[in-house]
Amino acid sequence: MSDPASSPPPGAVVRGLLRAADRATLATTLVGAATDGGAGWPYASLVLMAVDHDASPLLLVSTLAEHTRNLQADSRAAVLVDGTAGLDEPLTGARATVLGRFVRDDDPARRARYLRRHPSAEGYAGFGDFAIWRMQVERAHLVAGFGRIHWVEADAVLGEAGLPLAGREADVVGHMNQDHADAIQLYARVLLGLDGEGWTMTGCDAEGADLRLGGRVARLPFDEPVRDAEQARVELVRLVKRARERAGG
Repeated sequence: MSDPASSPPPGAVVRGLLRAADRATLATTLVGAATDGGAGWPYASLVLMAVDHDASPLLLVSTLAEHTRNLQADSRAAVLVDGTAGLDEPLTGARATVLGRFVRDDDPARRARYLRRHPSAEGYAGFGDFAIWRMQVERAHLVAGFGRIHWVEADAVLGEAGLPLAGREADVVGHMNQDHADAIQLYARVLLGLDGEGWTMTGCDAEGADLRLGGRVARLPFDEPVRDAEQARVELVRLVKRARERAGG
């Protein structure tokens, strides 16, 4: 059993779950239904999710969707992110319910970040009824195994916003995919223990990089936080050197 004193702080655990997730369960308040008496009931739906650089959830949703109509009437919502996949005993794993208010966000950088995370969404993202919505996080409830239950306020969940790296992320990701595809394969195979060829990088933030192969996603954590593109470059070079040493090459 791990020592609780050596475990990451609860806010960091929630932030890690958010950064690693590519989908979530969205809970909104139903404002209408096909049957009488539906309004006011909880309504849960599966959504594809990305996060902003500070780990605030980002959704691409259509005004035709029930959950979007719910958010237009009542912006309060919750997203459940689940880190228990693959565990023999799922209830020993970490999961978090993040509470906040969703607002439409037309920032092109956030839209681009979402679409790098979910390239298949390019096929419908341009339709007039689709838009990015960003959660203004207020607090989160973390269950990280038996006896590890915490309410965590937003300032402990979210990372630092407005870092210089955010403005250069597309350059970092593009450079890695175009010029260092071999390094990305090493990250996946050696450092993360993943099989398959063709992994790509879809995002890079202060705490790590996001990888994707088809329908699979993975998170490459940094040992130390970075603030700008140069620090990210140094960290990515250091990690590929570690991978080559472990691979014996």
